[in-house]
Amino acid sequence: MSCTAVEVIKKLFLMGVMATINQEIDFDTAALVAAEFGVDAEELPPEVDPTLIPEIEYNPAEMKSRPPVVTVMGHVDHGKTSLLDVIRKTHVTAQEAGGITQHIGAYQVSINNKKIVFLDTPGHEAFTAMRARGAQVTDIAVLVVAADDGVMPQTIEAINHAKSAGVPIVVAINKIDKPGANVDRVIQELLNHELVPEKYGGQTIMVEVSAKKQINIDLLLENILILADMEELKANPNSAARGVIIEAQLDKGRGPVATVLVQNGTLRIGDSIVAGTTHGKVRAMINDRGDMVKKAGPSVPVEVLGLNDVPAAGDILAALDEKLAKSIAEHRLDKQRTQLIRSKKVSLDDLFQRIQEGSIKDLNIVIKADVQGSIEALSGALLALNKNDEVRVNIVHSGVGAVNESDIMLASAANALIIAFNVRPDNNARRLADAENIDIRIYRVIYDAIGDVKAAMSGMLAPKYKEVVQGKVEIRKVMKFSKALVAGSYVLEGKIFNNSKIRILRDNIEIFDGAIDSLRRFKDEVKEVAAGYECGISIVDFRDFREGDIIEAYKMEEIETSIADANREAEARHAAEEKKS
Repeated sequence: MSCTAVEVIKKLFLMGVMATINQEIDFDTAALVAAEFGVDAEELPPEVDPTLIPEIEYNPAEMKSRPPVVTVMGHVDHGKTSLLDVIRKTHVTAQEAGGITQHIGAYQVSINNKKIVFLDTPGHEAFTAMRARGAQVTDIAVLVVAADDGVMPQTIEAINHAKSAGVPIVVAINKIDKPGANVDRVIQELLNHELVPEKYGGQTIMVEVSAKKQINIDLLLENILILADMEELKANPNSAARGVIIEAQLDKGRGPVATVLVQNGTLRIGDSIVAGTTHGKVRAMINDRGDMVKKAGPSVPVEVLGLNDVPAAGDILAALDEKLAKSIAEHRLDKQRTQLIRSKKVSLDDLFQRIQEGSIKDLNIVIKADVQGSIEALSGALLALNKNDEVRVNIVHSGVGAVNESDIMLASAANALIIAFNVRPDNNARRLADAENIDIRIYRVIYDAIGDVKAAMSGMLAPKYKEVVQGKVEIRKVMKFSKALVAGSYVLEGKIFNNSKIRILRDNIEIFDGAIDSLRRFKDEVKEVAAGYECGISIVDFRDFREGDIIEAYKMEEIETSIADANREAEARHAAEEKKS
């Protein structure tokens, strides 16, 4: 305006605004001051958020039909994975801990020369977050309800997720071949949740199926295709790719691997991509059958290699200019760092005592797991425990891979405990954890972790055993004999005993937990083998040895509880029960 600062301040004083030369004023005040000097002021356009992905306007003329994305939802053990096994002729359940699906997967199948993409989301209640994510990327939800069990809590959650995502529901009433099956009761229970079957004049398709006997499977698939035709699902295969990260994990040989469901455009080898706080260039793509592909169009699930880190499940993936992709990822990473919460070390064993003393208000937790979906599910389930007024669960950090030294240091600084799900701490991390007195809890089934934290918060956790690692053994050669499969091994540290409990670690991820069948030095059975010596090991009910696997020998020691400790525990439980009543 060609005015001095003194003149502007004088005008502000006359308007009743006491401002200094370095003070910021709002736009309305600035416009009034400018008007006093005969100048029109215009507000600057809002700054573009550097973390946002540019939107694409799609030409309706270029839109083409795409395969429907179907999510299979429902209560645990109602037969979701079994139903998918029949459709895609593979077996997933046998590989999962506890027989329940714990990772999300995407599979493409071909029916009547038409393709359908299935998302298999876990059915346990703790995986509500993963199930919600599945409903948000899907076009049709298949709700599996067991005819002998009826509508259960997770069934209701699945219905709510599908409704909130605005997707049509197809109900598959499974296990109709079982003696206790009652289809009419299931339909009646579904009516209470506003799912009215077509035979009663409603809009919901309901198909009576049996995954075990393969009854009406084709009829279910035909109904899915009919519903997909009615939805008129379209996408533009010629634009830059946009998709969703379904799952992500760190592979020792291949680096960060992300399962991507492409929603629009076509993803090609060599494309620069951004997903959450990660970026990179597509080096390779593998489809659900394990084949290498050069491009992936709309509704195609692929594993993508080439990202610089492991993205979070549910992140939006976009193919962009290389510099823009890197810039967006870096800005997002900076934003995330500023939001990292740090507070004051704690163990589950003394948690309740410290709550009673009033010295702890936040229970800080660091979560490490083998895949991103498990992290999301575990975080959601633990945060749901925040109904307790005296203590609040706070997820300080979560990540994919083994527990390392930086996790221990973060837990020490934030006074946090570490929950490791299907992963193990490495040697350096274990030593540092002992030195820093950090509590690391290792779990294979998610509701064990939730149960322990819940019990500790209510003062009911009574640890009776602790795990003592006896030794570590590396498998160096796999030897096949007529009656047994033997792991030719070298003891790296400690000792291994013929009565040790053992777990097998591959890339620091636990793949088996069991017992030793035979421990030998040359041809002789031995009771123990010390560090620096070779031995032959065969294991009960396990034959999938690989060179480089680590066998960890451990035992469970009973913790001696003194009378004073027992009295304190009893008093704490009594106080908690009185407070509850």
